[in-house]
Amino acid sequence: MEKQKAKLRGALSSLDGLKWSVALKGIIAGSVAGLASVLYRIVIETCSDVSRGIYAYLRQNPPMIFLWIIVIGLAGWAIGWMVKKEPMASGSGIPQVEGVLFYGLKMRSYLILVIRFIGGALAALFGLSVGREGPSIQIGAAAGELVSKIGVKSKLEKHMIITGGAAAGLSAAFSAPISGMVFALEEIHRSFSPYILLVAASASLTADIISKIIFGLKPVLYFVQIPELPINLYIWLLPAAAVFGLSGSLMNKMLLWVQSLYKKLPWYLQIFAALLIALPFGLFLPQVLGGGANLIQLAESVTDLFGFIALLFICKIIFTSTSFGSGVPGGIFMPILAAGALSGSLFGMIASHFGLPLQYIPVFAVCGMAGAFASSVKAPVTGILLIAEMTGSMIHLLPVGICAYIALLLSDMLKIKPIYEELLKRYMGSGKALFEEEKGKLFELPVEAGSCISNELIKNVALPSGCLIIGIRRGTKEIIPHGNTRVLPGDYLLVLAGANDPDSVREAMRKLCQFD
Repeated sequence: MEKQKAKLRGALSSLDGLKWSVALKGIIAGSVAGLASVLYRIVIETCSDVSRGIYAYLRQNPPMIFLWIIVIGLAGWAIGWMVKKEPMASGSGIPQVEGVLFYGLKMRSYLILVIRFIGGALAALFGLSVGREGPSIQIGAAAGELVSKIGVKSKLEKHMIITGGAAAGLSAAFSAPISGMVFALEEIHRSFSPYILLVAASASLTADIISKIIFGLKPVLYFVQIPELPINLYIWLLPAAAVFGLSGSLMNKMLLWVQSLYKKLPWYLQIFAALLIALPFGLFLPQVLGGGANLIQLAESVTDLFGFIALLFICKIIFTSTSFGSGVPGGIFMPILAAGALSGSLFGMIASHFGLPLQYIPVFAVCGMAGAFASSVKAPVTGILLIAEMTGSMIHLLPVGICAYIALLLSDMLKIKPIYEELLKRYMGSGKALFEEEKGKLFELPVEAGSCISNELIKNVALPSGCLIIGIRRGTKEIIPHGNTRVLPGDYLLVLAGANDPDSVREAMRKLCQFD
């Protein structure tokens, strides 16, 4: 034990010297992750276009629907078999990445990449309401994990590079490098670290360069006309934010409820059912197919057709729930934004009957995206910056921020848990999670302000049995702690757990370090 502790402390002391080495590896990870995410984006967009053409053909040739149902059966079995083979490639991928970093889950990167591409392409080909953005984050993380195999010995450095790859995946998916950086801190690590920021920044910017070379400088969602909301109309943001908070909360409840229903079916029927449900949507309401970028554009431009927009809103939530709940490789990033934009458009149309000028409906569509995202994911800063980068406009930043935080407050009042946190808990409890060989022996935890351990001397903290704090990262400093060392908010604790029950030790330490 003492020999291992000494070795780990030696690694800690040299970490600062590796800062720019890690940044360089972040650039390499960003390059690989950016290329993989860009390729994935092209594949998904192509398959989505083909899907709309297939459903248009089926509407013109109804007898061919029976043949398509047979194809659905084959595809459902194939995707289900792949997901059963590698459960970590199911769903969004973001909870699994967090599991790798915080719980020591094993990530079989090559297999994940293959299944993500094949499974994601098939899901898009059948028009399922899932996004490519969450999977892009896992694809980026898997690329980072592969890069970390070259010349990386420290688990901490490996986790930094995986985080950089995840940030690069989001950056390439949305052409949003700042959001990629912030997402790595706010959602993946849930705290600030200069090391994580450095590697995330280098990876995100590199991936964004690659994305812009291929796709150009045009934002992912180009809102042509978004007027600036006059200050005298800000009063409308209060009821609007409440609507957005309810929209995000409803999305979370539906996703988890439908996922629970799917678990009652055998694995070979789960995705088949989702593909079969997609058929009537594709035939009669093709607007809800795919991630939902088209719905966001519609919500921004429409000023009437309230009934139709309401139908799209309801059906998008239902269709997303039936698609994602099956476990198909696909995310909920874009569908959440789409539902939020539709709720914003609906609110604007209602408010127009009470004095809100119609020209400001696009503002509320944009605010709806941030509000629904903040309510569902509980990452408001990422949501605010993401909307700004996606739309290419900063003039609506203040109303977007107001709506995001009010929606977040409402979801907290309703006791809505972050969607990715809930999905991770379900995955960890499914019995499908695989762990690294040295499961949980060494892990890193951020200390949040207001937590039980913050501002306390180590000797006064009732640490769980079988663990030892062997290091503290504070900014750019590496501290070898002793009993009189005070733990400060923002510190990163390196904890060594015994071999008996490292998972329970990890969970107990997380509770000590988190403010709840």
